[in-house]
Amino acid sequence: MEIIRSATFEGMADKDGFPTAQYQKLYETLAKNGVKNMITGFMFVSNEGRAMQTGQAGLDSEEKAAAFKTVIDAVHLNGSKIIAQIAHAGRQTTKTGYRIVGVSSKKSIYFGETPHVLTTNEIYEVIEQFANSAYYAKSAGFDGVQLHAAHGYLIHQFLIASINNRTDEFKDGTLLLRKIIESIRDKCGDFPIWVKVSGDVDIEKNHKAQFIKVIKLLNGLKVDLIEVSYGTMDHALNIFRGKVPIKTVFKFNPIYKNKGLLWKVFNMPPLLAKIKPYTAQYNLEYAKLAGSYTNIPVSAVGGFRSLAEAQDCGLPYVSFCRPFICESDFLIKSKNNESYISKCTNCNVCAMYWKHAG
Repeated sequence: MEIIRSATFEGMADKDGFPTAQYQKLYETLAKNGVKNMITGFMFVSNEGRAMQTGQAGLDSEEKAAAFKTVIDAVHLNGSKIIAQIAHAGRQTTKTGYRIVGVSSKKSIYFGETPHVLTTNEIYEVIEQFANSAYYAKSAGFDGVQLHAAHGYLIHQFLIASINNRTDEFKDGTLLLRKIIESIRDKCGDFPIWVKVSGDVDIEKNHKAQFIKVIKLLNGLKVDLIEVSYGTMDHALNIFRGKVPIKTVFKFNPIYKNKGLLWKVFNMPPLLAKIKPYTAQYNLEYAKLAGSYTNIPVSAVGGFRSLAEAQDCGLPYVSFCRPFICESDFLIKSKNNESYISKCTNCNVCAMYWKHAG
């Protein structure tokens, strides 16, 4: 069983998406502390694909890719690998200064923006943007890419029947994912492709059949690793589980900050609705379901706070996220003490602060 540091938003890039010295220090520190497999926070493939968080890194040009070489070299020098997670936010963004687009005109209940509906030709442009980003990642020296096809971002939006009401060829939501992977292979050759998927979603019933269809697709395309997460940003706290840090939300969240108290009270329901409690290994069920339909390595992320939990789950890989935020030396402590449990209290302040706190 191997440990992965799952993609974790850093908030450490400059306004154009270039990595800062702080960004490099983060990944170098993780590598020095024995993290052998790490995935970057989500990197936009185009300006239209930006998330609402400030400080998001981008991988949308050769010039930008070259800026990551020092980060990658620092990770490699310490014997670790780093995978670039590439993503397009789709309708799940706001206040970026760029056009907001989506699979359909349906609004996200959380972000509230009416997206421009991507035309068929524009979808093919998005496919090319993903392939280009993968090529930039390869040229920079990254050890592979992870496609963010989870959490309600653009690729995932195509996979959710209640959002995708298209009548063109992309009414089959898996087609976008297939064509992105095939395009990356055409452009990059033998370059590792990992894919992050959500097992279940809160905005739709009977999603399990679609999940299985996606796993079968990825199995046929022979991607290199599948990481199983949960949900969409429409019910963001169900991705993380745990406490609701209301004061932090009101202070830092771009949607809720600088709003009057009355506005906040009436607009909190999308954030608070159907919150699931924190439980250990909460995505393990769907990760094991994925494993029953593929021979590709599967990893689960969510609810792992000790190496003992990871070793007990029976998967070839297990992904940790927040333990590495509060303790970059989490693995060293765990290997020196088999019963060590992360100091993470599931307070979710890190998730609402929009910046890596470690």
